[in-house]
Amino acid sequence: MPKRQRVMRMSVEQPLWRALAGYRVLTMLYAVGLFATGYGRFPRPWVAIAYYCVLSVWTLATLPKVANAASCTKRFLAADLALALTGILLTPVADAPARIANGGPTLPSIWTAGAVLAFAVKGGWRWAAAASTAVAAANLVERGSPARDTVHNVILVWVASIAIGYVVEVARASERTLARALEIEAATRERERLARDIHDGVLQVLAMVQRRGAVIGGEAAELGRLAGEQEVALRTLVSGGLAPVPGASRDTSGDTAGYPAGDAVVRTVDEDTDADAPVDLRALLAPYAGARVSLAEPGAPVLLRPAAAREVAAAVGAALDNVRRHAGEDARAWILVEDEPESVIVTVRDDGPGIPEGRLAQAEGEGRLGVALSIRGRLRDIGGTAELISVPGQGTEVELNVPKNTKTTNDSGHTKSAKGAPWTRGKAESR
Repeated sequence: MPKRQRVMRMSVEQPLWRALAGYRVLTMLYAVGLFATGYGRFPRPWVAIAYYCVLSVWTLATLPKVANAASCTKRFLAADLALALTGILLTPVADAPARIANGGPTLPSIWTAGAVLAFAVKGGWRWAAAASTAVAAANLVERGSPARDTVHNVILVWVASIAIGYVVEVARASERTLARALEIEAATRERERLARDIHDGVLQVLAMVQRRGAVIGGEAAELGRLAGEQEVALRTLVSGGLAPVPGASRDTSGDTAGYPAGDAVVRTVDEDTDADAPVDLRALLAPYAGARVSLAEPGAPVLLRPAAAREVAAAVGAALDNVRRHAGEDARAWILVEDEPESVIVTVRDDGPGIPEGRLAQAEGEGRLGVALSIRGRLRDIGGTAELISVPGQGTEVELNVPKNTKTTNDSGHTKSAKGAPWTRGKAESR
């Protein structure tokens, strides 16, 4: 069984932490350089020197703390903010009052904004508002009065930190939503894959047991009845919990004369195949040829990725199963393989009565998902497309288009027909 898809979670805030670490180092160097250029104007420079020594050691030593949200603890944030507030309050001690009154910078200068931004990235806009308010109070105490430039800087830090905190909260919510969506998508694909396997094997066996039991009678009839009940329950489960339509007929599976079992063919041919080596699709389709199935293929190998070749062969087997069940045991089918430069096209055509308009949608609602999962689901998973074309009284045609060099879904819907075989076009049955 293929491995289940893994949902990779990407942290949208990780670049913010890296930017914050770089900001703290650069602003620390800026504050030290600003002090060095005005060293002669400080009446007590030793106070500033001691503070800058502590600030430098703290900034460099705590770089791992601002590497991610887990490392940035509440204790670290509190100590970081305390260091910034201490530097602001020490500014009147180290600097001259006249210089402070003229709007001179505080000792930590713009390094203080890094401490506030750490609160924003860690806890969102509420934490940012609390930290910026504490910085505003310290600045007002340092100046002694609400000067214009001080108020301007305080408001700038306050608005910027709250805005960044809000953006971080939105990014985290979006990340959670995206991760959940990816998990749902992976679970849905796994469910569809399991449903295909169940449809191609278990459901058909249960339907055959039900029909055979009814024919044999006696205890076998009771066994057939139980098998029929389990078939309905299993169809309901794989179709996503849809309640079966009361009185709706169920598919039955009879003898496979002239139509080989699809999955058995794929497993038999694929047992000794290298997982990475290209597979000749002709080898997987050849066992389908029989008294009622004609196979037309190129003379050269038709190479596909192993997974793609297996899924195409299984989809062809599912199409032939539908021919046997719905067109009758005497219906004929034709398989055409076309090797195009960019894709491989496999067409399955029958001479049965065709499919009435809307019948596929009704069958899907009743839990019979052969076309939706065993054919279209398989092609979608390998980046291909499946088109079903049918006109009542003129048979049904299923066209499988598989790109050779891509794993993404091809929505072009490219279709082709071949000469020399009874291929006819009619109205396409909608998905």
